[in-house]
Amino acid sequence: MAAELPPDILAEVFSRLPVKSLLRFRSTSKSFKSLIDSHKFINLHLQNSLNRSLILQRKFDLYQLQIDDDDDDFSKSRIPLNHPFTAGNTSNIDPFEVNNTMTRIGSCNGLLAICNGKFAFINPCDPNEITFWNPNTRKHRVIPFLPLPIPILDPTIRASLCVHGFGFDSLSGDHKLLRISYLIDHQSTFYDPHVRLFSSKANSWKIIPTMPYVLQYYHTMGVFVDNSSSIHWVATRKNQSFQSDLILAFNLSLETFNEVPLPDELGEEVNSNSFEIRVAVLGGCLCMTVDYKTTNVDIWVMKEYGSRDSWCKLFTLVKSSLGLPLESLRPLCYSRDGRKVLLEGDHVLLEVQHWKLFWYDLKSEQVSYVEGNSNLDDAMVCVGSLVPPPPYLVDNGRKKENHTSKRRDDFLSRGFKLRL
Repeated sequence: MAAELPPDILAEVFSRLPVKSLLRFRSTSKSFKSLIDSHKFINLHLQNSLNRSLILQRKFDLYQLQIDDDDDDFSKSRIPLNHPFTAGNTSNIDPFEVNNTMTRIGSCNGLLAICNGKFAFINPCDPNEITFWNPNTRKHRVIPFLPLPIPILDPTIRASLCVHGFGFDSLSGDHKLLRISYLIDHQSTFYDPHVRLFSSKANSWKIIPTMPYVLQYYHTMGVFVDNSSSIHWVATRKNQSFQSDLILAFNLSLETFNEVPLPDELGEEVNSNSFEIRVAVLGGCLCMTVDYKTTNVDIWVMKEYGSRDSWCKLFTLVKSSLGLPLESLRPLCYSRDGRKVLLEGDHVLLEVQHWKLFWYDLKSEQVSYVEGNSNLDDAMVCVGSLVPPPPYLVDNGRKKENHTSKRRDDFLSRGFKLRL
C-alpha cells in the first residue's frame, strides 16, 4: 500500500517515523532503501523529527530511553547501547581499567561526540580518542588524533586540563569540534589556553589564536545552541580581578569568541558572590540557571538569541520545597505538550553523590522524581536522526526544535516567577 503512494507524499509520511521503524522499512524493498538512504530524505527526516531520547551514562556504560511524559520510572524502557568504546569495538582502551573513563562531549543533529579520555592528562599521548557516533544507526567515525601540548621534559608542568564543545556550523554545513586545554603547574597556576578547532569537512585541526577568557568549570563540556551556531561556557575575563561570571560563546561560523548579554535583572547583582550561573539548552534556546546557593534557583531562557531583552525567567525553584538538597541543577527538555520541564541534579548524601532526575510542572508547580536511575551519572538529550557521521552535507534550513506549545509561550511572555 505504501509503495503505491506518490514519492513526495511517501517521503513526508516516512519523515515522521522513528529511526527504528525506518531501518525496518529500509530492508523490505530496494525502493524504500533508495528513498531512506538519500541525502534529501535524511535532511527532511531531521527537520521533521519529533523523536527524542535520553542518553544516560553510568561509568563506562551508556543507555538510551525514549522520553515519556507520563512515565515516572524510566528504568523500564532503558536500553543498553553498544557504543564505539565498548570492549571489542576498539583496541585503544580497556573499560575494565580503573583509571579509564568515557566522556560525552555533546549532541547535535542526532550525533554524539564521545571521548575515551579524561579531562586531566599528564602525557601528550594519553588516551584521548574522539568519535562522532549516531546511537540510532550505530554508525561512527573516529576523528584524527591530536596530541595535547604538554612539554613532558618540563618538571614544573603537572598536567593539562582539557574540555571540548561539539556543534554544527550552519553557514558551511560543517560539524566542528572545539578543544580548549590548559597547562597547570605544581602550584595549580594555569597558563594561557591552547585552543584548537576540528572541521569535519577538512578532516583536520586548526589553531584558534586567542582566547582572552578563563573557564569557570574546567570539567564542563560546551553547550551547543542550534539557532546560534555557537558553543557556550561560563567564564571570566582574563587578567581582571574580581570579575563576575559571564556567558562565553564560540561562533562556529565566524570562529571567534564573544560574550552573550545577561538579563538586566542580573546587572544589578553582577559583582555579587551570592549566586552561580550555568548554561544549558532548552527547547532549542540558550538556557541559564542562576543558583542562589541556599535559597532558590532561577531558570532563564533566551527566546531570541543574542538579544538581552529576550531573556525570560521561566520559573523559580525554591530549594526548601524540593525535598532533597540538590546541586548543579540543569534543565534537559520540555515535555511534548510544553507543560513540564525535565531536570537533573546532584544529591550528596554522606559524601556520596547521587544523580537525580525529575519533572517540574509549570502550571501546578509540583515536582515528581523519576525512579530507577539513582545509579546513573549524567544525561543528555539526543534527537533521533539518520544523519551519518560527517563528512555529510546537512541542509542548513533545519527547523528549530518545537516541542513547546502556545501555553508555554504565554508563560514566557508574562515572565511568571513560579514557586513550589
